Amino acid sequence: METIKKKIRKNWKNDVKTAFFIVVGNALLAFLVAAFIIPHGIIMGGTTGIAIVVGKYFDIDVSLFVFILNAVLLILGLLLIGKKLFFTSIASTLLYPVFLALFQRIPGIDKLTDNTLLAALFAGVLMGLSLGLVMRVGSSTGGMDIANLILSKWTHKSVAVFVYLTDIIVVGAQALTSDAESILMGIVVLVLESLVLDQIMVFGQSQIQLYVVSEQYEKIKNRFLRELQAGVTLSHIQTGVLEKEQKAVMCIIPSRKLYQANEIISETDPDAFITITKIKEVHGRGFTAERYALELEEITEPNQD
Repeated sequence: METIKKKIRKNWKNDVKTAFFIVVGNALLAFLVAAFIIPHGIIMGGTTGIAIVVGKYFDIDVSLFVFILNAVLLILGLLLIGKKLFFTSIASTLLYPVFLALFQRIPGIDKLTDNTLLAALFAGVLMGLSLGLVMRVGSSTGGMDIANLILSKWTHKSVAVFVYLTDIIVVGAQALTSDAESILMGIVVLVLESLVLDQIMVFGQSQIQLYVVSEQYEKIKNRFLRELQAGVTLSHIQTGVLEKEQKAVMCIIPSRKLYQANEIISETDPDAFITITKIKEVHGRGFTAERYALELEEITEPNQD
């Protein structure tokens, strides 16, 4: 019963986290489009880019067109790909155009800055952040993502091919009616978006990984467990020159414990071979899951000859 309760609590927390990230991500995306992209005529891909192109030739509200196009693509995705895509895309499909319509009606939002370069910088950073928030919880941003998946299913080609192809078509259509500065600013947005998105997707509990090769591996392991309160993994290795069978110590610790760890290794075996690696994100027991109960006082030093 207790295990079921824990599972329910965990699922509830995950659902709340997912909903929060989707809402914040779409709100942030809508804000940057209303505040920086549309007022400065900066080109961008996706359904918003299509709406901007159509809006130059027809008197139609951008947010309304985005909503209609997203809804059509969502229905096509349900019919042609399946329910899973539908349920992972429906939130963003509905939320983004609603937020965009609301932000566009805020007085003065299109006058936050007169500097186009500054607008492009903010747009690129915030776009990468907003898309990263949505994608980190396994949700789709909807829109052209659905179209790309449909095209991939029909043609049996890679989704990435159609991502680049549709972006080139949408951005190219805007470039035909835009000046050189708007095109260059669009490139700035795209580059910054990609850089920030990559960082957000691997953003998490940054840690340090220590890998120690030493004949005193047992003593080092025990001191890590006792003094650093850190989990330790032992791996079987064979030394290169002497071909001696022994074990290596692998340990993940916060950056603040690195000095103490180095001191432990130096005191135990000054000749130990050490590699230190910066880890972007850590998951699993001891970090994102509960630790095993461990009576550290029972760990003793091995007898020495």
